[in-house]
Amino acid sequence: MEWNPETAQFLSQCFLNTLSPSPEPRRRAETALSEASERSNYGLAVLHLVAEPSVDEQIRQSAAVNFKNHLKARWAPSPPKEPNLPALNPISDPEKELIKSLIVSLMLKSSPKIQSQLSEALTVIGKHDFPKAWQTLLPELVANLDTLTQANDYASVNGVLATINSLFKKFRYQFKTNELLLDLKYCLDNFAKPLLEVFKRTVNLIDQAVACGAANAATLKLYIESQRLCCRIFYSLNFQELPEFFEDHMDEWMIEFKKYLTVKYPVLEDIGDDGLAVVDGLRAAVCENIGLYMEKEEELFQKYLSGFVEAVWSLLVASSASSSRERLTVTAIKFLTTVSTSVHHILFERDDILEQICQSIVIPNVMLRDEDEELFEMNYIEFIRRDMEGSDLDTRRRIACELLKGIGMHYKDKVTAKVSLQIKNCLGLFSQNPDANWKYKDCAIYLVVSLATKKAGGSSVSTDLVDVENFFGSVIVPELQSRDVNAFPMLKAGALKFFTMFRNQLPKAVAMALLPDVVRFLASESNVVHSYAASCIEKLLLVKDDGTRARYTAADISPFLLVLMTNLFSALEKPESEENQYIMKCIMRVLGAAEISRDVASACITGLTNVLNRVCENPKNPIFNHYLFESVAVLIRRACERDPTLISAFEGSLFPSLQMVLAKDVSEFFPYAFQLLAQLVELNRPPVPQHYVQIFEILLLPESWKKSANVPALVRLLQAFLRRAPHELNQQGRLSNVLGIFNTLISSPSTDDQGFYVLNTVIENLGYDVLSPFMGHIWVSLFNRLQHGRTVKFLKNLVIFMSLFLVKHGLQNLVVSMNAVQKDVFQTIVEQFWVPNLKLITGSVELKLTSVASTKLICESSTLLDSKVRGKMLDSIVTLLSRPEEERVLDEPDVPDFGETVGYNATFVHLYNAGKKEEDPLKEVNDPKQYLVASLANHAALSPGTYPQLIRENLEPANQTALLQLCSSYNLSIV
Repeated sequence: MEWNPETAQFLSQCFLNTLSPSPEPRRRAETALSEASERSNYGLAVLHLVAEPSVDEQIRQSAAVNFKNHLKARWAPSPPKEPNLPALNPISDPEKELIKSLIVSLMLKSSPKIQSQLSEALTVIGKHDFPKAWQTLLPELVANLDTLTQANDYASVNGVLATINSLFKKFRYQFKTNELLLDLKYCLDNFAKPLLEVFKRTVNLIDQAVACGAANAATLKLYIESQRLCCRIFYSLNFQELPEFFEDHMDEWMIEFKKYLTVKYPVLEDIGDDGLAVVDGLRAAVCENIGLYMEKEEELFQKYLSGFVEAVWSLLVASSASSSRERLTVTAIKFLTTVSTSVHHILFERDDILEQICQSIVIPNVMLRDEDEELFEMNYIEFIRRDMEGSDLDTRRRIACELLKGIGMHYKDKVTAKVSLQIKNCLGLFSQNPDANWKYKDCAIYLVVSLATKKAGGSSVSTDLVDVENFFGSVIVPELQSRDVNAFPMLKAGALKFFTMFRNQLPKAVAMALLPDVVRFLASESNVVHSYAASCIEKLLLVKDDGTRARYTAADISPFLLVLMTNLFSALEKPESEENQYIMKCIMRVLGAAEISRDVASACITGLTNVLNRVCENPKNPIFNHYLFESVAVLIRRACERDPTLISAFEGSLFPSLQMVLAKDVSEFFPYAFQLLAQLVELNRPPVPQHYVQIFEILLLPESWKKSANVPALVRLLQAFLRRAPHELNQQGRLSNVLGIFNTLISSPSTDDQGFYVLNTVIENLGYDVLSPFMGHIWVSLFNRLQHGRTVKFLKNLVIFMSLFLVKHGLQNLVVSMNAVQKDVFQTIVEQFWVPNLKLITGSVELKLTSVASTKLICESSTLLDSKVRGKMLDSIVTLLSRPEEERVLDEPDVPDFGETVGYNATFVHLYNAGKKEEDPLKEVNDPKQYLVASLANHAALSPGTYPQLIRENLEPANQTALLQLCSSYNLSIV
């Protein structure tokens, strides 16, 4: 695409139309731009349009956004998510070089909105090319920075600093490697000194403006923002390790850092929250920098420490009272927490300091504020994510408690005493006026819950702040027994959270007495409250006594099961809880624990299919959807296994929904639908009903197997059909279709294990007279993979398949069918692949199968295999049976094919409750070790002396000893 007036006119019109309120011109413009983006130099042409001053600003802004997105997609294109989608054409190298030569100067000349988009575009390029493939970038930015600061053009200075900040962020979150350190050294060599110069020059400008009292708010704002960006770049450059330049100039940085924590800027701070936020942004960045030095360079930082602690302390006392200063409060408390856990913890030792921390920092930050109540009411998912799921590490409430935990590491008794007193005071204030002072009670509950200690390796928590049972009885129970489930919802949520947290400590009788009350709270109008009630019930059903025995059984919940299920399904009809994952998870857990009567089963399958039909219209919440399908699966499993007459009723309810999933092409649900169908097929007794045969026909179509995410579920369904309807398989050419599917799956390393699942099921369920005509085709497919692209996983699966074939259809058929494809290939495969990979087999069923098959092979192949091969086979069997898995199995070097499993739509998710029971093809063999020794002893008796020599010559000394011990264990001898 050449840049000329026609191109300018075409692009201008397209970008103008993308802003149209009418959908039709907008769609046409987007299609035209999408087609144009396939042409070479498209990105360059759009960049020229952005640079054209005669074009309308809105059009240029739209073009800048398109340019940024074009670079994101095509500078270094990712492989397509689905194998059948075309790959995007990358931008050519000559076009890339031209874009890189233009973008910096254009960015600096642009208006703020366009500058922001071009800065992001530059960062996209930098992510892939900087610094190695774009060594002119940093010198160009530095030169411009020097010119702009001298010209006092701080709007542009900040544009350059923001770009450099984005480029350097990788030093904060990438693992330390030699390559990263080389990039860091390059950036330090080229920018450490210019960064300090810009920082100091801006220091002087701020000081002059403040000193003469003529500071302009807009100008000062730009200066302060510039210093914040310098601090963020400082953080990136110091994150991996302290560079020598920064160590040499530490005083210059630290003196200014302290000043920004202590000096006030009334021109900005007094004009409202916006001005205060700018200054607090700089202070928060300083707190992060000194926190980093405290963590990484404690010894060098020691001389500045007491001054910074005092400055941060004073700042915190002021900021904790304001709800608009959360970012600063959190970073400041984090710094004090770091100090409290270091060797300088003595700074917090005095009782009066602990008292001040509790009263001036902890309590003000833990107390609920208006924005907490707003979040509770307006965005319950985010509230729960922070409050219940532990993503609140960067909130005032959580970080204040982390400070107490930090101090408690060295002064536990003092902290416990002080906090216990605060809890008592809060509860006292609540009791004086419960309606007005309810937030004090919430504060007391929050402190107990947040400061509880989680015991290692389990879900139990403990606390020294209160006696759990007494606190529960006096503080929590009154809330749970409140008749009005909608009154003081935040207190109710806190009480339910406490119950959930301390569920292991509370006696069963106490919990059972309150369980009906928790069920009542499922009817609360508050999304948080009914979510917490559901979570409480769900977690209670997971409590184990003695590590294994469920504390709460089906008998415990049966008296109120109908009310419980009614309330759970009713909660799913409340506004914004239509796809509430906590409710659905509770339904799944209850169905897994309760005694499911016919009435309950019928009501539940109706409720679940109604929900399924609704979410099919627009699947939004993958977690909710997963629990929905798990709930259906567990209901099918537990209800139909108990009462097989329910199967047809369940099919009647579910089939229309599953057909809707397939008909409407709800691809996210395909893997779930196939797993549920497999579960239903397996519950049926032969002959399988006709409607399943129709699904079998669809299953055999090649189109069904094109999406990689569907493959494991389709294999599962195919296995179910092969087991339940093997006679159907040998009709109308279906076996050929199944083996065609096997051939496709086995050819790719990402699906070959699924191919073996299909093949093994065919081998296990069909007679050899049916299989015989197809064996040549099967062996050719397997031998092709052996020659091209074999992996450890493939070889292990091959050993398992050959073992299954041997025990099901006999050694003679195995040898003849293989050698018919290639003369004497059987001995080659056994010697080169079976023997060395046998010891890598894992899984109890697989271990038994392969060891028994290998034992049969040794005993039945004396005329087929020479004694050395049989001896090495025996050595592998003894290794397999006598050594623990970790000693004989190395980590597999196979690399998964990530390109085929990216994103929600393209991911197979296993349904735990729809899992098939593992089939044991050798039920008659209880102990593979005994089978080995007994078989060898019987076979050795036919030709005495042969086996002792074979053992002596081929088994490792350790395996000879192990075999001797096995013989002794079973009182048998090999003669």
